[in-house]
Amino acid sequence: MQQSGLDLWGEQYLKGAVIQEIYHNEENGFGVYLLKILEASELTDQSETVVVGHLFRPHPDEVLTCYGQWVQHPKYGRQFQVQRVKKEWPQSEEAVVKYLSSGLFPGVGRKTAEKIVQHLGPAALEKISSNPDILADIPGVTPARARTIADNIRENQALEQAMVYLYEFGIGPALALKIVQTYKEETMAVLRENPYRLIEDVEGVGFRRADEIARQAGVAQDSPARFQAAVLYAVKEAAYTYGHVYVTPEQLLAEVKELLGEDASLFDDRARQLLDQMVEEERLVEAEGHFYLPSLYYAEHGFALRVRLLMEQEVPTFPVQEIYRAIGELEEELGVAYADRQRDAMMKAVSSPLMILTGGPGTGKTTVIRGICHLFARLHECSLDPVVYEGTDRPYPIRLVAPTGRAAKRMSEATGLPAMTIHRLLGWRGDFFERNADNPIEGSLLIVDEVSMMDIWLANQLFRAIPKGMQVVLVGDQDQLPSVGPGQVLQHLLQVEDIPRVELTEIFRQEEGSSIITLAHALKKGEVPADLVRPMPDRRFFPCTQEQVVDVVLQTYQQAIKKGYTLFDVQVLAPMYKGPAGVNRINRAIQEAVNPKRDGVREITWGETVFRIGDKVLQLVNHPEHPIYNGDMGIIIAIEETAATDEPVCWVRFDRMEVPYKRNQLNQLSLAYACSVHKAQGSEFPIVIFPVVHAYRRMLRRNLIYTAVTRSKSYLILCGEREAIRMGAQQTRGDERNSALVQLLRRWHQPPA
Repeated sequence: MQQSGLDLWGEQYLKGAVIQEIYHNEENGFGVYLLKILEASELTDQSETVVVGHLFRPHPDEVLTCYGQWVQHPKYGRQFQVQRVKKEWPQSEEAVVKYLSSGLFPGVGRKTAEKIVQHLGPAALEKISSNPDILADIPGVTPARARTIADNIRENQALEQAMVYLYEFGIGPALALKIVQTYKEETMAVLRENPYRLIEDVEGVGFRRADEIARQAGVAQDSPARFQAAVLYAVKEAAYTYGHVYVTPEQLLAEVKELLGEDASLFDDRARQLLDQMVEEERLVEAEGHFYLPSLYYAEHGFALRVRLLMEQEVPTFPVQEIYRAIGELEEELGVAYADRQRDAMMKAVSSPLMILTGGPGTGKTTVIRGICHLFARLHECSLDPVVYEGTDRPYPIRLVAPTGRAAKRMSEATGLPAMTIHRLLGWRGDFFERNADNPIEGSLLIVDEVSMMDIWLANQLFRAIPKGMQVVLVGDQDQLPSVGPGQVLQHLLQVEDIPRVELTEIFRQEEGSSIITLAHALKKGEVPADLVRPMPDRRFFPCTQEQVVDVVLQTYQQAIKKGYTLFDVQVLAPMYKGPAGVNRINRAIQEAVNPKRDGVREITWGETVFRIGDKVLQLVNHPEHPIYNGDMGIIIAIEETAATDEPVCWVRFDRMEVPYKRNQLNQLSLAYACSVHKAQGSEFPIVIFPVVHAYRRMLRRNLIYTAVTRSKSYLILCGEREAIRMGAQQTRGDERNSALVQLLRRWHQPPA
């Protein structure tokens, strides 16, 4: 092995021949390979080393020049972490034979490969690439096979060229590989002709990066494709970062000018024409002077239409006295004394095609949901016992659903009735729903909890699957965070006067001495109580700086565990993922405290995260196969580090269900000792630890602080800076989202003149 110093960019590099593939992920290209070291920028006594990173799958004896850095893995020792890689043509006759017979070239086995190399020598690949006809004189190689071999050599060469080209723009290997996997042999053509396609086709590519590639490729600064890419990116950002269903012309113009800078003036005379072209091509929808992504336009208008149709349908009616009598019987049967507003809610629910039930924490929403179910069953003379419907073709009459698994579980525990996620009810299959207008859900009453979490797209999918005659009750807290996705469904439905609704305002849990409920209702008004820092039986505040947050959180977490609380009883919530007081850092600190690395406990690494047996983890995406859903929490119960690519490497227990994960599915998990407030929405925990410091100020809003506080069921620990809490509680600007839902519903519900 020889040393050659650093390369021109000052990076460490390693040149070596592939000895063995240890692991390769087909989906994202992440691999682990053993290399024979031929040359390196740093002296080493090793003759072989392991390289890890995202790269096109190499073959035995293939020579790689890897750029990156040497790292010390805690378990596997010294290895080379690849940032970018360049493949070299195989140099020896044996290496070329192995390459040609590797499976890349259909119909070429070892014997044919040996004939080719014997005839053309070790430079066979370069010769074939430049002149495929050179294979014509080799016995057993037909003209068709010669073309196939040449085409495959050129394709692999083009893909490698594209990877290297992308590295020059600071695009990391994982994203570069995703781009190349998207376009394959057309990658270079796309990069040179219209790099702006990346914004539409590849998740993770923003406008500025595509714009830089286009500039280097010589795309004109006044190219129509450039303006239209900026428009599309601006509309997508408005939807998926800020929750807007549409953008106004003024918002769109301001954002496009920001993206294009001084070059925006190049399009002054053509902007309207180029927007019209995008509308004509159905890349955008323009309505009422607003611009939409097509999927969101049809979702909003579809949802509004279905709400209107639902409101117009007739429902079974019962005499008022019969309903009152049934409620009285339920009070005696269930041991409940309903308040007047709760009775009103139950009566409206069974008498209306659509009704909204709202209220803050402690106001008895769950009590009313349970009451509605029993009242509906009593009036319609149907059983709530699921066993009665087993083995029959009769559907269960009441469907209870929520956006997340934990919210559905809470709903089921509180009512004693079956509940599930919206995705499960609709039969989510990863890219489509089984239930729709042609195959609707079954039942007579649908109750949807935590509606504030439901975005306009999911709301439309749910409502299009509601059959004729089904009554619907929507339940939520309008002061909580809005949905992660576009729209503000609950808030906007509440602005439509014709939709029946009942708001519960009387606080029942306050009678039990809950200072958490008192604090939540003060925050809802933008107030911070004077007793915030005074110790309460169910609440504490620990002043600390940003630098002290992790230590304070860790100490309080460990104290709770020592007192006998479980990992699932205690939940840390934070507004942001990154930074010295963010979710990621808190997770690592708690993991090292409660589940550190130790002999005999298996672990597995995915990216920068180490997962160990015993770790509390969070499911990040819907996984309909099992089924588990975004926001579900579980514990790792087994790890198999040496599992094959298509076999599970770890198992997570969610409640009573054990779910296997292959290595390429580990990106669906994160540590869950701490999580974002959004991820906790719809859940409750016995103990919540919530740090609030000025470093979070970009995210601090009244609804975020209110949502975090109301996740606590029994004990709340606040830490940080009191002034940051006060500032956040007063901040509501930026909460409103662009949506035409209110106008659409009001227009359709207006009585004829």
